[in-house]
Amino acid sequence: MDVDAVLWLQTDAGRRVLAVATEVGAEEPDPLRAHARLSRAAGDVSAAHLSAALTQATLRARAVEKFGDDAALMLFTPDGLEQATRAPVAAHRAARLAAFSAQTVVDLGCGVGGDLVAFARAGLTAAGVDLDPVRVEVARANLAALGLPGAVSVADATAVDASPFDVAFADPARRTARGRTFSPDDWTPPWPFVLGLLARDACVKTAPGIPHDVVPEGVEAEWVSDRGDVKEAVLWGGRLATTARRATVIGDGGLATLTDEDDPGADAVGVVPLGRCLYEPDGAVIRAGLVTAVAAGVAGGLVDPKIAYVTSDQAFRTPFARGYEVLEVLPHREKQLRAALHERGVGRLTIKKRGVDVVPEQLRKRLALSGDQEATIVLTRLDGRGTCLLVRPF
Repeated sequence: MDVDAVLWLQTDAGRRVLAVATEVGAEEPDPLRAHARLSRAAGDVSAAHLSAALTQATLRARAVEKFGDDAALMLFTPDGLEQATRAPVAAHRAARLAAFSAQTVVDLGCGVGGDLVAFARAGLTAAGVDLDPVRVEVARANLAALGLPGAVSVADATAVDASPFDVAFADPARRTARGRTFSPDDWTPPWPFVLGLLARDACVKTAPGIPHDVVPEGVEAEWVSDRGDVKEAVLWGGRLATTARRATVIGDGGLATLTDEDDPGADAVGVVPLGRCLYEPDGAVIRAGLVTAVAAGVAGGLVDPKIAYVTSDQAFRTPFARGYEVLEVLPHREKQLRAALHERGVGRLTIKKRGVDVVPEQLRKRLALSGDQEATIVLTRLDGRGTCLLVRPF
C-alpha cells in the first residue's frame, strides 16, 4: 500500500469499497476469489485500490484484539499493526503521563498512531514523527477518523529536537531484514539514542524480554500484562521514574501494580513446605522479578528457589497471581500418573508446568484419558524434587 491508496481509502468511494471488501472478506477466505468478487461489486476501481481495500478489511479484523470497536474506523499497515500497542496498555501509559502533569508529548516513531490516539484521549497535546510516509498518512487518518487532535510528519526521530515537549516517547522497531531482533543494538532508533532519551523525562517501550542489567541506573522498568499476556516492558526516565522495577497487570476488574518496594526479598520469604494453596504469578510479575513480593502478599513462600510458584496455607484473591487449591500430590512418573488419572475418571486435563522438561500437548496425548471428569495438574519441582499436583482453580 502506498500514500495514494491511503488517501483514496478516505474518500467516499474508498469507504464504500472498503465496506464491501469487509463483507466479501468475511465470506470468502480465498484471496483470489475475494478479489474477483470485490472487482465485480466495486465496478471501475483499479486493481491496486481493490487490493488495498481487501488488505484493510483483513487488518481491521485482526486489529479488533488490540483496538476493540475503534478498529472498524482505523487504517493499518501490516508491520504497523504488529508493533502497535493494545489500547488498554497504551491508555495506561498515557494516564501515567497525565498523572505526571505532562501537557505535551512527542512520539518518536509513531507508526500507525495507536499511542497518539491514547495520548490525545488522555488530554495531552501529541505530535508524532515516522520515517515511513505511508505510516504517517495512516496515523493522520486514524486521528481524524476518531475525531482526535494531533500532528504527524515524516522525519527521522534521531534528528528531532524533543526539548520543547514535556515528554518524549519512543517505541523502537525491533525488526531487521533478518526478522525480529532481541538485541537493543539492532533497534531503530538505536540503543544509544534510547539511552540519551532516558536521561530526560522520557518513556520508551521495549520488548518484555529486556534483560534487567540493560536498564540504566535510575531508570524505572515496568512490565505490563493485559489479561494475562505480557505485552511489553516500558522504561521511564528522568522524573517519570518512581521506582526500580514495577509489574502492572490489566484485567477485566481494572489495573493493579506491584513494585520492588513491596518485595521483602528471597531471604525473607524463603522456600517453604507445600501448603494448602498454590499461586501462579502473572507473567509481568515474573519478568519484573517480583515473585517473592507475591509470596509475601499471600503470607507464603517459594516452592523452590528457582521456580516461580508460590505456596501458602491461606487462600487469597490477588490480581498478581492465579490461585489453586492443592487437592493431592499425584505420582510424577508418567505410567503411575496415567493410572492415577484413570482411577479418578479424568478425561479432560489441563496441564500446567514450570521447571520440568514436559510438552503438555504431547503428554496429554500419551496419557490417553477417556473419563468424564475434568482436572488440572501442575508439573513442577518442590525444593528440587519433581512433583505432580492435582489442583483446583479458586
